[in-house]
Amino acid sequence: MAIQLLKDPDKRDDPPRPLLEHLLALRDMIVFAAVAWAICVVIACVFSPLILGWLKSPAAADADMIQGLDLTSGFDAIMAISIWGGVVLAFPFIIYAILRFVFPALTNREKFVLMSILIFGSTLFMGGAALAYAKTLPMVVTALQAINGWVGLTVETIRIEGYISIVLKTIVAFGLVFQMPLVIFVLGWFGIVTSKGLREKRRIAIVIAFVLAMFLTPPDPMSQIIMAVPLCLLYELSIWAVWLKEKGTFRVKSA
Repeated sequence: MAIQLLKDPDKRDDPPRPLLEHLLALRDMIVFAAVAWAICVVIACVFSPLILGWLKSPAAADADMIQGLDLTSGFDAIMAISIWGGVVLAFPFIIYAILRFVFPALTNREKFVLMSILIFGSTLFMGGAALAYAKTLPMVVTALQAINGWVGLTVETIRIEGYISIVLKTIVAFGLVFQMPLVIFVLGWFGIVTSKGLREKRRIAIVIAFVLAMFLTPPDPMSQIIMAVPLCLLYELSIWAVWLKEKGTFRVKSA
């Protein structure tokens, strides 16, 4: 498909249509995305015990301490898993609905760029989420338990609601901040930022990365470093990507 888009980059597949047809297409897109999300919520709800076990695994030795203390704890956990899990599972279908609506109005060149951005952005999100799950969350649990011991508190039970909140927020935060190079590249594509300006602001960017890590991760140094260091590396990657764009490397030419 990418090769086909590059053959005629200025081609459009959207003949003039009346406003009503566009509104009907928009309605179909919204209905399709909503139905897909609802179905995925049900699927996530059915598999919520399995998903909960997956979410508890970063706690390792402390997993048995994660308990529900209220009568509604199980229901609250299922709701949180269903809603967030539904969003994650429905994401490809939502993107498909959006693309089906906007693609006819775009040139092949714009379609190619948009598809590349979506693929790269999804890869970055999954990479950030995987890093949070595999490396950060086990350290977060260990660090928080160490803080409890330092202040003289013996924690025998961890509330399931609070634990799920920490896990989901950490995973989502890592996935979102890993979109930074994509955002910078898009700004560079439109000429809003330049590689020279990015290099000159490198020190400020490093400070911002650590400040973001401080606010977006639990209060332990290791999780903050695990977020901040990749952010700094991704910033450097962004500089090179914008520089390559300025040199014309990413220009889409007709065959």
